[in-house]
Amino acid sequence: MDTKTNQLEDKYKLVADTIRLYPNQLKQAWDEIGFLHIPPEYKNVENIVFCGMGGSALGARIVDSLAIDRLRIPLEIFNDYKIPNYVNNKTLVVVCSYSGTTEEVIESTYQAIKKGAKIFGITIGGTLGELLKKEKIPSYIFEPKYNPSLQPRMSSGYMLGAPFALFNKLGFLSVSEEEIEDAMSVSFKVLSEFHENSPLEKNLAYSFAHKLKNRIPVLVASNHLYGTAHTIKNQFNESAKTFSVLFDIPELNHHLMEGLKNPIRQKELLKFVFLSSNLYDEKIKKRFLVTQDVLERNLVEYLVYSPTSEKKLSQVFETLIFGSFTVYFLTKLYGIDPLEIPWVNYFKKQLAK
Repeated sequence: MDTKTNQLEDKYKLVADTIRLYPNQLKQAWDEIGFLHIPPEYKNVENIVFCGMGGSALGARIVDSLAIDRLRIPLEIFNDYKIPNYVNNKTLVVVCSYSGTTEEVIESTYQAIKKGAKIFGITIGGTLGELLKKEKIPSYIFEPKYNPSLQPRMSSGYMLGAPFALFNKLGFLSVSEEEIEDAMSVSFKVLSEFHENSPLEKNLAYSFAHKLKNRIPVLVASNHLYGTAHTIKNQFNESAKTFSVLFDIPELNHHLMEGLKNPIRQKELLKFVFLSSNLYDEKIKKRFLVTQDVLERNLVEYLVYSPTSEKKLSQVFETLIFGSFTVYFLTKLYGIDPLEIPWVNYFKKQLAK
C-alpha cells in the first residue's frame, strides 16, 4: 500500500475502534457524573433547556425520544445562538459542546448566566470549559479516553450517558444500574456481529452499506429510536459524505407519501431505511407495515432493521452500533476519509473572517 492508502486505513481503524468503545463511553459518563457534586437547588427546577449543536446535541435527542414517558419535567433542545425567552431561575440550562469551542453554545451560556438560570456544562474543555470554571458553574469536563477518533459525532456514549446520568441524579427520571449494564452487555454482543472483521456475507451492516451505495438513505423511525436515527443520519452526512434525511412515523404518514411521485428519477436514488422495533406502540407498528406497503405500490425500495434486545436503552445502543458500522462500511465502499469534514471547516473559516 502507498502512504495515502495506509493513512486512510488508519483512519478507518480509528472509527471502528471508537464504535467498539460506545459502551465504555456510556459507563464512564454514568460513573463520573454519579460522583459529581451538584447543588441541591438544581433539583427544584421546572423545565430543562438543552443547548448543543451537531454531534454535541445527539445524546440529548436520544434521551428526549427514549425517556419521553419517563421525564418528570419538560425537556427542549435548542440549536441556535439564542435561548428561549421563558428561561429563568427555575430553568436548568444544559450547555453542551464536545470541543468546547462551539460559538452558539458559548453565546447561549452567557445568556443563561444573565437570566439567572441553573446551568450545567458538558465538554472536554476549550473556551466553554474555561468559562464554566471561571463562573464556577457545575460541569462535567471529561477526558474522552474512549473516543480515539476525536470526533463529536462518534462520542454518542458520552453525549447520551452524560445527560442521562445528570437527569437521573437530579431525580428527573429513574434509570437503574441494571439498565446500564444490560445496554453494555447487548452492545458487546452486537459488536461481534457487525464489526469490520466479521464475515461480510453474514454481516448485516455491510449488506445495508452495499445496498445504500449510490443511493440516498431516507431514515424512518419512531418512539424511542427516533433520536438514535438522528445520530445515524448525522454520521451518513459527515462520515460517509452522503445526503440523508430523517422522518418519523406517524408524522410522515400525513404528507410524505404523496411526495413519492415526482420527480420520477427519485425512485432510482431514494432507498428508505426503516428502524423498526417490537417495543413500538401497537399503532406505530401497524403504521410501519402500511407505510412499507405504500412504498411498494410506488415502486420505491426500502430496507428494514429491527433490534432484538428486550429493553429500550439496549435497543438504542444495538441500533446505534448497527447504524455506525453501516456508515463505516459505506465510507470504505466510497473510499473516502471518514474523519475529515472539509466543508464544515471551510464554513467555520469563512464565518471567522
